[in-house]
Formats: sequence, structure tokens, C-alpha cells
Amino acid sequence: MRFASLLLFMGMLHAADFPQIEISNGFLRVKIDLPDAKNGYYRGTRFDWSGMIHSLIFQGHEYYGPWFERVDPKVHDFAYQGSEIVACPSTAAVGPAEEFVTADTQPLGYHEAAPGGTFVKIGVGALRKPDDSKYDRFRLYEIVEGSNWSVRRRGDSVQFTQRVNAAGFGYVYEKTVSLERDKAEMRIAHRLRNTGAKPIETNVYNHNFLRIDGEAPGPDYHIEFPFALAQPAPSSPLEVRSGRIEYRKTLVGEERAVMMPVSALDARVQNYDISVENTKARAGVRMIGDRPMEMASLWSIRAVLAVEPFVRISIAPGQEFEWNIKYDYFVPRK
Repeated sequence: MRFASLLLFMGMLHAADFPQIEISNGFLRVKIDLPDAKNGYYRGTRFDWSGMIHSLIFQGHEYYGPWFERVDPKVHDFAYQGSEIVACPSTAAVGPAEEFVTADTQPLGYHEAAPGGTFVKIGVGALRKPDDSKYDRFRLYEIVEGSNWSVRRRGDSVQFTQRVNAAGFGYVYEKTVSLERDKAEMRIAHRLRNTGAKPIETNVYNHNFLRIDGEAPGPDYHIEFPFALAQPAPSSPLEVRSGRIEYRKTLVGEERAVMMPVSALDARVQNYDISVENTKARAGVRMIGDRPMEMASLWSIRAVLAVEPFVRISIAPGQEFEWNIKYDYFVPRK
């Protein structure tokens, strides 16, 4: 990765046209950012480059979009600068955005790699380990292999494919974003095949950067889980009623509302079923996965609300693993 060109890109964040594909089924209009090492909207080394949803509109409601005003490589994660929220390149993702991390939040092979060696971040590629420091997901690492993706559009779907082989790890990763016919429904289907000599043991979570009509997280939002939740700390702006999370106040300034984890979960497929609704905007989304959640987190600031379900992945060499997420967008009944 050429860091000079990336720095120039950061200064042009809102001025440039980034490669996208738009798909629609008559209910949903979806803009998907394309992985592109030179001109792509997202070129950080934290999140999966494929299938990042930049915009989704249903019945006039906007569900996703940038939650930050600028990107600055000098920032660690994100920062408040005056009235602006400024993100670092690796955090500056939008919409449903996925990250692969092991149980101790490391990428594959990071511990074993010597300085100058390579480690693997699925959905990004093989990265250079610059020194002996602890892995930092907000740091920008050199991409050695993996920035070339194949993209195929088929009607109301887009398939992304990445092939990487480094540090004893190898994989073929396919992600397909599709819209169901005659429904306000989007599906994200994944297939990960282990083509290397080492097993792949990792978690994947979807950050789900959600900002319905740009409304700040507050009492107009509520989040439903299909199981009872633990109570947050008394000082939290959140409160729990059985499986429902509500906000006591609207987040302003530098306030945040976090639950990590939301709850200890049991390993049942039916536990991946989460709804987020904004009663003021009268719009919501239900997220249903076909694999059990290992855990879930909630992170929110004034500009965005993120429910983060985690799925466990274990793939022996020569084997593959599939998982799917269905997003049902809805307008509540009067």
C-alpha cells in the first residue's frame, strides 16, 4: 500500500467519486462500495473490504452513511475535534462492515510473525508486521497481498472474491450481497474455504454502523434481543427491560453508550435475531443470522448506533464454512 497516496485520499474524502455498484429491487436501493486499492472508499486494514454498504434507502428512510466528517491518519480510532468527528483510516467504515479477529482480538499468525514477516487479516489480506509491538486494529499496516479482488454483478446481487496465501494460511473468501425479489430484504452470504496448511480459528463480527435518517441514539431507539439481558451499570445512559435495550437520553457531544458484551449467550442458532427500531423516524431493521452468536456488543455515540453480533469460525485445511445474515427493513404499523 502506498501511504502517500492514502494520505492524499484522506484529504479528498468528500470531494471524490468512489467506485460503487448500485442495486435495487423496487423496495430497496443499495449503494455498495467496491474494494479498490487505488480509489476505494475504504482502504484501511481493520475491516473486510468487500460488501460495505454505503447507503440503503427504504421508503424514503436512509439507514447507513458516513458517521464522521473527516478521516485523519494521525487519529487513533476516532476523535472529537471541535464540532467534527474525525476517524482514522482503519475505523472509517460505513454500513454493515465486518472484521475478523481471533479470540484474543489478534489477526491470524500475528503472534508467530517476526518483525518484517507477514500475518493475515481475512477480508484485507496478508499484512506486514513492522515491529514487536502489540497488534493495534486502528494502526495502518502495509498490505503485502490481497488488495486485488474479483467482483461479479448478477442482476440484484454482487459477489466479491478474494484469494490469499501467506504465512501458512490460505483462503478463498466469497461474499455475496443480494436483494430478495418483492421484499424489503437484503442478504449477505459468506463462504470461506481454507486452502492453507494451518487451521483457521477466528471470530467474525458485523459492526453494523446504523444511523436511521441521521437520528442520534436516544429514547426514540430501542433494540430487541430474543433473550433476557444483563443490566448495564447504573451510570449508563442505557436501560434494559428483559430483552429490550432503551436509551434514557439522547447522546450529545462526546457521550457514548456501550455494553460489551451485551450478555452471555448460549450456542443456539435462534439467538441471532436482533431488531433495531427508531419510533420517531418510523423505520427499523431486523438482523437474522443462520449461525449462533458467540457474543454481542453494543457501541453508540451521537452519530451512530452499532449492534455487533459475533460468529465463531473453525475451519480445518481443505474444509469450508458458510454463514448468512438476513436484513429485513420495515416500517412499523400505525
